[in-house]
Amino acid sequence: MRSNAGILAVGGLLAHSALAAPSAKNFIYIVPDGFGQASQTMARDYVSLIQNGGNPKAPVSIQLAADKMVIGNVRTQASDSLITDSAASATAFGCGVKTYNNAIAVDPNGEPVGSILEAAKLNGMRTGLVVTSTINHATPACYIAHVANRNSYEKIAEHEIGYGHPMGPSADILMGGGRCYFKPKSDPGSCRRDDVDLLSFAEEHGYYVMQNRSAFDTLKGGKGDIPLPFLGLFNDDQMMYEIDRSRQPEAEPSLLEMVQTALTALDRATSCKKKGYFLMIEASRIDHAGHASDPAAHLFDTIMYNDVMGFAREWIDAHPDTMLMSAADHECGGLTLHGFNPLPLGRASASTEALAKLFGEFKGSDAERRAYFVGEILPAYGLEGASDAEVNTLLAARNLGTEMGNLLASRAGVHFSTGDHTASDVTLFGYGAGENGRAIRSDMAGNWDNTQLPGYIERVLGVKMSDATAALRANGTSWVGKRDLNARSDDHIHGHGHSH
Repeated sequence: MRSNAGILAVGGLLAHSALAAPSAKNFIYIVPDGFGQASQTMARDYVSLIQNGGNPKAPVSIQLAADKMVIGNVRTQASDSLITDSAASATAFGCGVKTYNNAIAVDPNGEPVGSILEAAKLNGMRTGLVVTSTINHATPACYIAHVANRNSYEKIAEHEIGYGHPMGPSADILMGGGRCYFKPKSDPGSCRRDDVDLLSFAEEHGYYVMQNRSAFDTLKGGKGDIPLPFLGLFNDDQMMYEIDRSRQPEAEPSLLEMVQTALTALDRATSCKKKGYFLMIEASRIDHAGHASDPAAHLFDTIMYNDVMGFAREWIDAHPDTMLMSAADHECGGLTLHGFNPLPLGRASASTEALAKLFGEFKGSDAERRAYFVGEILPAYGLEGASDAEVNTLLAARNLGTEMGNLLASRAGVHFSTGDHTASDVTLFGYGAGENGRAIRSDMAGNWDNTQLPGYIERVLGVKMSDATAALRANGTSWVGKRDLNARSDDHIHGHGHSH
């Protein structure tokens, strides 16, 4: 009897051989990490109510940008689990290989497998990664790094910038968080355990290095005089949730701003050339909000994802030599909507992550802390008027952020059934202009295994991931990051305590 893994592999090959993909010069792949159908419904209904008078008893439904591009759905399991993590899923999306949870662009034997981005670069195309997580988090890592375990953040950062990677620098644009992994140990802002200076390495290899919003602004939306390549690291850790960033836009660029800049720069660099570009975009923090059971942060990052999808569609209409696919790596949080009215979520003006940090930093007596909590923290999360019993429960909670999120969620009829990923299928979105649009809707309609998606992109762009795999393995694989038992884990580094 064949194993399930064998059946999946054969199914993928048969389906790939049946596809007759169109041809396009450029391809955009967008990952709304941790996003499920309920995430989209919640965002759609919230925006609908805001636009139509706010009466939940007489709703008028609209479509958000992603709704207009639905073409199918995707199965997400890893090789060793029915519930995938972002590493196994991104290896599937990025490399077309089914592998184990925690693997970064390596097969189940720990051997490197070439990604669609590396194949594009090898074929002379321009490439980019734009995310709101740390740039060396699992999803972007799988397009450009090769390590046995996702927690090897230092090694992933090295590979992403071409340090110790056999293909050298493979990305023309890297934008996201994770600045501390690129600084040597001697820098007070570093979280490395060695003196490797990846920022200097990047500059030596021609990258324009940005570490703050003002440096990003010098790009003038990609229309300025600064040429590719770009390295933009706008936070030591994850970039801010959109609900927090929108209050202080001078601190960091939004995902939409980074995408607009990246596409403009890539287009300018390739418009007069035969070879185009491949860009992977991740709306990373939808997932983090699911892990944190923060419905308000989840909502506004999902709306930002739709804003990016809307811009991408308009971009493709104006640049018909470009195509798009989008699918989440997995659903996160087991989100359900019953007794549902999302309007209370709009009363929050900050994430539970930001508010829990503020409260943790407040010094004073127990009475002063309680007064600050009731007078400042709860209103900022739309929980003004909380009862004494609710306040007591929140202050006694082991995880204040989760308890605040659950209380606001209960007022909106929103419920997270878990703080982790689920096995649910995810929606597949796609878009092309004219005939390419008709082709992708026809070719990719239906249900797919996540390993099958990059095979379609290969055919559209005329590149081969097998060529990238051969290049990676040409002189041995000792350079691949092995499992580092001393590596800092997600629990230690990030405030979420999850393998996202």
